[in-house]
Amino acid sequence: MNALPVNLSAYFARIGYDGPVEPTLETLNGIVRAHAQAIPFENIDVVLGRPIEIGAAPLQRKLVENCRGGYCFEQNGLLLLVLESIGFAARPLSARVRYGRPSGVTPPRTHLFLRVEIDGTSWLADVGVGGLSVTSAIRLDAAGEQTTPHEPRRIVRDGALWLHQVRLGRDWHDLYEFTLEEMPLIDRELANWYTSAHPQSDFRSRLVVARALPDGGRKTLLNREFTARRRDGTSDGRLIATPEELLMVLADEFGLRLDAGTRLTCAGLDWPP
Repeated sequence: MNALPVNLSAYFARIGYDGPVEPTLETLNGIVRAHAQAIPFENIDVVLGRPIEIGAAPLQRKLVENCRGGYCFEQNGLLLLVLESIGFAARPLSARVRYGRPSGVTPPRTHLFLRVEIDGTSWLADVGVGGLSVTSAIRLDAAGEQTTPHEPRRIVRDGALWLHQVRLGRDWHDLYEFTLEEMPLIDRELANWYTSAHPQSDFRSRLVVARALPDGGRKTLLNREFTARRRDGTSDGRLIATPEELLMVLADEFGLRLDAGTRLTCAGLDWPP
């Protein structure tokens, strides 16, 4: 098992998964849910100005051995290695994130998700879309609303585009658009560079951390705003006052332990004097 691109035993221990390890829908759903609950979405290294490496060894070292999180190229990159090691027919697909963006704006093609084929059916798996990461696979078809352990989802067609939508309360929101175009490693490397290093990348100017909870809720951190959202849509939140408190929230709420004295600074972290 250790000869595979990823150490499955270490990965399963990291996410707390002890279910079946065959390329079935049950296995896929179990791994996706455990992963989204255990490994936080986060862009801390981008805020700190550190390079993001997406090769097999760096992904395992950061997300598994060092108990850190990451964003889509790290999260879904690691999941792709895991699924391929188990024997799933999984492929990396590209997308443009539309959530939170005005209508008419064309976002960059900087999102990675996975297409998984099981017994002739295509499934979408995505543990790397922030506070709305999917906690089970959903069918990659336009057959209507689909339940997940968290928010309902659906896939709809808009001409040549496919849209992954999420229902929050009564309203459907576009999460991202895609064309079923695959995203080979060279394209992932380019998009990863833009996301982590380009001055206009959103992740350069704000801190984003998120984790799904077993009860259907979620914890999110956007800059200094910490929110605990319940499955019914109600939430509690608070504003983090100091860099030291931020380190405690990252450790206590997300399991992300940084070196004492680490100071996270970006445009969105407007610390009071």
